[in-house]
Amino acid sequence: MTGVELRQLRYYVTVAEELNFARAAERLLIAGPSLSQQIKSLERDLGVRLFDRDRRSVSLTPAGSALLPATRALLERADDLQRRARRLSGSEPVRLGYVNWLPADLTARTSAVAQLHLDAWVAPSHTQAARVADGSLDLAVCWVRTEDLERLGLSARLIGADRLYAVSTGPDSSDVPARDTAVLLDDDTTSWSSWNAYAEDLAQDTGARTVCVSDGGITGPAFFDHVRRSGRPVVNSPKGQTTPLPPDLVKRAVVAPRIHWTWSLTWRRDETRAAVLAVVDALSDGVGDLAIHGPDAWLPSDDPHRADRPAAH
Repeated sequence: MTGVELRQLRYYVTVAEELNFARAAERLLIAGPSLSQQIKSLERDLGVRLFDRDRRSVSLTPAGSALLPATRALLERADDLQRRARRLSGSEPVRLGYVNWLPADLTARTSAVAQLHLDAWVAPSHTQAARVADGSLDLAVCWVRTEDLERLGLSARLIGADRLYAVSTGPDSSDVPARDTAVLLDDDTTSWSSWNAYAEDLAQDTGARTVCVSDGGITGPAFFDHVRRSGRPVVNSPKGQTTPLPPDLVKRAVVAPRIHWTWSLTWRRDETRAAVLAVVDALSDGVGDLAIHGPDAWLPSDDPHRADRPAAH
């Protein structure tokens, strides 16, 4: 028992939650074979088998199920001890997660108010918001709806916005009305839940045509292939905003309306730690409305930063 490490216990809990070694390894940011070896080592040290596994499935053994509550409690006590130690030393970091966008002046804005730890797990917006709610993160930069804030008990402030554009085959690069564009929906809702919600709202409000895909083609080379096959310009997602276009494709401004995607800084409504709240103030200070409230601007109906909604904090 002396060989058991807290790290191995965290691996055990994560595999128990996912019941899939590949997903657990991705969540833990380690290689699959390494995770498997660590679980086997833990099972040897404990003297019990925790999981039944074959090529198709993973399940908890009776021993694995019985030990799980005590293991979670032990990890919670260890985390609490670590937090107390950090507070005593004055070095508790503020954990910030993100999707793919961060303020360019992030370090300059926050260095004087807190020790900021940028979380290495880059995940979709809905995942990062949930991690703030469950305490895995203190803050996250993500896209959220008012519904998400209410359900998860979060507050939000606007800290960034992208004006989305459309991509089409050349040579016409003129402005295109939103009603004449297409917008992609991906059936992988685990990865694209936030984008799908945005895209469906856009189509409903503007008349843009929805196109269902199943190849992850919201971004990357597959997106460009969809553009080439489409009879319409295709709206680009925020994750593709800075991707260079192939020479046969052109960027076209979307008008009537001008469509925007907002980036919120989210935190728990019951947050009381001075360092976390200081980072919120530092990152949101002086941001302004970023042109999202203009007369021809469009935001989804449930965006917390619409001019017709009360402040989300």
